[in-house]
Amino acid sequence: MALRGCALLLAALVVAACGDAGVPESALPPVTASVQDLKNSTTSSTTTATTTSATPTCPAPGTDFDCDLRQRIQKAQAYVATRPGATGIVLRDRQTGQVWRNDKAGDLVWTASTIKLAMTVNLFLRDRAGQIKLTADDRELIRRMLNSSDDKAADSLWFKYAGADHMAFNNAFPSYGMTSLQPQKGFSNFYPYWGFQKCTPDDLDGLINYVLTKLPADLRDYIVGQLRAVAPDQQWGVWAAGPAAQPGNKDGWSLEQGGWVMNTVGFVGPDARYTLAVMNSLQGQGGYDEGQATDNQVAKILFDGRFTG
Repeated sequence: MALRGCALLLAALVVAACGDAGVPESALPPVTASVQDLKNSTTSSTTTATTTSATPTCPAPGTDFDCDLRQRIQKAQAYVATRPGATGIVLRDRQTGQVWRNDKAGDLVWTASTIKLAMTVNLFLRDRAGQIKLTADDRELIRRMLNSSDDKAADSLWFKYAGADHMAFNNAFPSYGMTSLQPQKGFSNFYPYWGFQKCTPDDLDGLINYVLTKLPADLRDYIVGQLRAVAPDQQWGVWAAGPAAQPGNKDGWSLEQGGWVMNTVGFVGPDARYTLAVMNSLQGQGGYDEGQATDNQVAKILFDGRFTG
């Protein structure tokens, strides 16, 4: 068997090197591979092994996210591509600073009620600075805006505190990270009005991170507590990350010019580590139910089962 193996590798030349040992050449199997073929085969095997070992084990986007989250991001991308309308997403890890933005993150979309979170920030800061004095009734209206997204509460606060030129809120919104926000003309006599504004998912990302990192601690803690205790009809979108994620969110939905919009912005994880902004413009391709399902599923894909507790 040793002689046969030697002959297979190096043919007649190697037979001589191994020794005849009385085995006739005709008894050996034919050999067609040349020495060069063997070299090429060895080189090819080495190259294949090198290529295989160099292939990343987690090729999904977001190099600073952990592998699990990168794979989740890839699934979320694939999912929204199948859904009605256009969905913009911004995901941020506040611990590492890593951000994932999809290709719709810079699109302007009707804010719906998500802007009530920006109104809350503005009212608290102006009160803290002595520019206005919030009454007990005002504070109850703020609570209702956050808890159940009460439109009448938002109207009362907007008309009372928008200022003589109606611009007090809008002049301040860019400083909370909402640099692309644009009030829309032609939809109300009172302009600008909270109910007719457009912003981008990037703007909502800026807003929620302003709340979590820039507000005085007592104001931040109040808002975080309210967003974690929203009314049942507000428990969708980011909320769909699941109770173990300790979610908090401000949702917004409306039937606007151009169709339904379903938006959600909030945070999940220990110490609100991750923030998520999703704006779904249905563009006439679906309604409330389809949009809510999209927002819910994005949050589930990204976070469901990721946390324990």
